[in-house]
Amino acid sequence: MSEKKISRMQRWLLVLPMLMAFGLGLFLYQGLGKDPNKLESSLLGQKIPSFIGESLDEPVRAIALDDIVGTPSLVNVWATWCPTCKAEHAFLNELVATEGVRIIGVNYHDQRAPAQDWLLRLGNPYEFSIYDPKGQLGIELGVIGAPETYLVDAQGTIVDKHTGELNARTWGKLKPQYDALMAQQGQ
Repeated sequence: MSEKKISRMQRWLLVLPMLMAFGLGLFLYQGLGKDPNKLESSLLGQKIPSFIGESLDEPVRAIALDDIVGTPSLVNVWATWCPTCKAEHAFLNELVATEGVRIIGVNYHDQRAPAQDWLLRLGNPYEFSIYDPKGQLGIELGVIGAPETYLVDAQGTIVDKHTGELNARTWGKLKPQYDALMAQQGQ
């Protein structure tokens, strides 16, 4: 009788790792087709939360949600400590210069002087940048990390979100939505 118990236990010891490997394989397989830059935001379809922040360039200038609404725009979360932000920066400058895209910056968890220097050296694609040294606005937006870019309509509603570098390939996914918003605006 003890031999049967041992053989049953031995069977389970053989089957259990196979079941665990199958489960792990299934879990990993589900993630294969997903775009790692397409992280859903809980704010999609909702207005940007109300806020009052400081201008990066003019510390005495208060910036609020009313400064963003009126024209479709990209709200780009960036920082000088972020290498991917540097990688996308030239493309943002190009978007403004060639397509006239309105971009609002959120300088996230950064220091004012290095951020101002960064924009002087690399060019400033932003209509204005909101200085967010403690990341409070970032928390309100649900920022996971920099860079993140939000497509916002003229009423301040978040239409889409891109996590990661904005470049020619990734802009191709946002551009049709941006163009449609601009067409609705009549611009």
